[in-house]
Amino acid sequence: MSDIEIKIKNLIERIKELNYHYYTLDEPLISDKEYDKLYDELKKLEEESGLVFEDSPTQIVGDKVLEKFVKHEHLGRLYSLDKAQSFEEIEDWMNRAEKLRLQYNAGANDILPEIEYIVELKFDGLTINLTYKDGKLENAATRGTGVIGEEILPQVLTIDSIPRTIDFKGIVEVSGEGVMPLSSLEKYNNTHEDKLKNARNAAAGALRNLDASVTRSRHLECYLYNIGFIDQDVINSQDEVFEFLVYNKFNTFPFRKKVHTFQELVQVITEIGEYRKTIDVLTDGVVIKINDFRTRDVLGYTNKFPRWAIAYKFEAEQYVTKIKEVIWNVGRTGKVTPVAILEPVDIEGVTVSRATLNNFDDIQRKKVKIGSDVLIRRSNDVIPEILTAIDEDNSNTVDIEKPLFCPYCHSELFYDNVHIYCQNSLNCKPQLNARLTHFASREAMNIEGLSEKTIDKMIEVLDISEIDELYDITKEELFKLEGFKDKKADNILEAIEKSKEVKLKSFIYALGIPNVGVKTASDLADEFKTLDKLKEAKFEDLINVSDIGEITANAIVEFFHDERIKNGLDDLISKGIKFIETSETKTEELKDLVMVVTGTIEGYNRKEIEEKLKLKGAKVTSSVSKSTDILLAGEKAGSKLAKAQQNNVKIYQGEELIKFLEGLE
Repeated sequence: MSDIEIKIKNLIERIKELNYHYYTLDEPLISDKEYDKLYDELKKLEEESGLVFEDSPTQIVGDKVLEKFVKHEHLGRLYSLDKAQSFEEIEDWMNRAEKLRLQYNAGANDILPEIEYIVELKFDGLTINLTYKDGKLENAATRGTGVIGEEILPQVLTIDSIPRTIDFKGIVEVSGEGVMPLSSLEKYNNTHEDKLKNARNAAAGALRNLDASVTRSRHLECYLYNIGFIDQDVINSQDEVFEFLVYNKFNTFPFRKKVHTFQELVQVITEIGEYRKTIDVLTDGVVIKINDFRTRDVLGYTNKFPRWAIAYKFEAEQYVTKIKEVIWNVGRTGKVTPVAILEPVDIEGVTVSRATLNNFDDIQRKKVKIGSDVLIRRSNDVIPEILTAIDEDNSNTVDIEKPLFCPYCHSELFYDNVHIYCQNSLNCKPQLNARLTHFASREAMNIEGLSEKTIDKMIEVLDISEIDELYDITKEELFKLEGFKDKKADNILEAIEKSKEVKLKSFIYALGIPNVGVKTASDLADEFKTLDKLKEAKFEDLINVSDIGEITANAIVEFFHDERIKNGLDDLISKGIKFIETSETKTEELKDLVMVVTGTIEGYNRKEIEEKLKLKGAKVTSSVSKSTDILLAGEKAGSKLAKAQQNNVKIYQGEELIKFLEGLE
């Protein structure tokens, strides 16, 4: 594996970890600016090297869905937006869009109009996707991964401005942002003992709370701004989206501007920078969208972003506080990370008292010490970030020393020139907790309800020290844990028992092999078919697996040759672990064909059709273009059908369509 490939792999794993904490747990680990630097570095390396792995964060949206809510499959994918860090990047984006428009017009009869841009506020809350059928609100969900979210209809029904019925009688998905007005936050904190830290987390926490009465107590608002799916081709521009929303009495934020030039756009963004300080909701930037939908279809999408929209974030305010102390946290891999404890400082109604320092080099680079006055900011108006120390006189400060021993198990630490590690994986409690939490996670053994806090209690009270001991826990032992009664104990035991039947790829991921993420675990399962064959695999066998390089191959070999791990695996398998076969096997019948599904097809779910096409090797896109090979057109196919006819795309309709779909079974 080359140095650049190693760097890309490391960045992917780091960003995936950050995404999980940001999107799934609502607990950001670093500032938005630091995240954007990592993301931009990964994107640049991918562009320069041509190495783009399937599990790269640049190819996916959001992160995995929490298990406590019912999953919901969106009818239309909810994309995230690419971000511009400067006006220059916005101008570059506008120039790319104009270039593509002119290229299209040079060889087309249906000329695209001059580009109009719609500028809207970017709200700082939680995305809500509303599904209406026959004029009635049928479901509501979070964005989740962009394809699958969490059903939150009871919570959404507490938001009075969301209409329960609309005039439109077809099927439509409308998305917007659930927010807590700043006045509601202030009122809540004046009347409740449990103070809320900020409006964004308050909104996200309320909408993800199983108790809808908690949601109602926070008096949330929702502003709608997008249509992700509609079963009739009646919308042709963002102007018409807005008209549809207003006509159907959805709550829309009144501020939106239309511009034609870069100079006009800069002026509007500058105005919004001042305007946002006067309104009752948190905004962290603007969203810029191309108005015309035909132009959007031509520009298309990347795997993660629409090319026809971009977000721009405002710079955060800066504040001064003091570092009181630095504590060191230990993670699953043994990595020891510094956290700065700050003198509490109020930033726009939020008390900030800690900030993450990435590593010891970060401490030295920023010249921070205990007692230092430091400049901090809350990037995205949410996350604290230490920028630098500002002391000229260091007489009252103390150097932050690199730790020599683990703060938890007191083992000697190892320094690899960047990060510090505790190598005592056997007896270091934070590592054991993190390993067990990883083992129980959804994409691993999927032990529902086995949270980090519960695992912590098991380690402390039940003296759990190895993963296989989870499968020996009794109901009587669970009663020793605080908060456990019959139902909760039964649910945990049932989830543990259920986890014994597991897909091989999930089990491999659950083992926590260094450098083996979800995608690599799946590749290993596909290649070796059984755990025994994987355990016996040699370096030469592993290096031939797609996307596995020398470092990962060596890590796998070393993992399965470790005597302690071998014994632990034997103990684990002896508890009754059985590997189940996956029913979905990918074929190549439609390999490399670009296909689009549109319209209503009686008796069929469009998303299920798309998944079956992908399993047979097809590339499924959301819009028809010159590169489209086949269009599957149901009733009310609309403009996509017309465009397919113009481009001589093969079209399946009527009986021919049904026959084709039956052949997918």
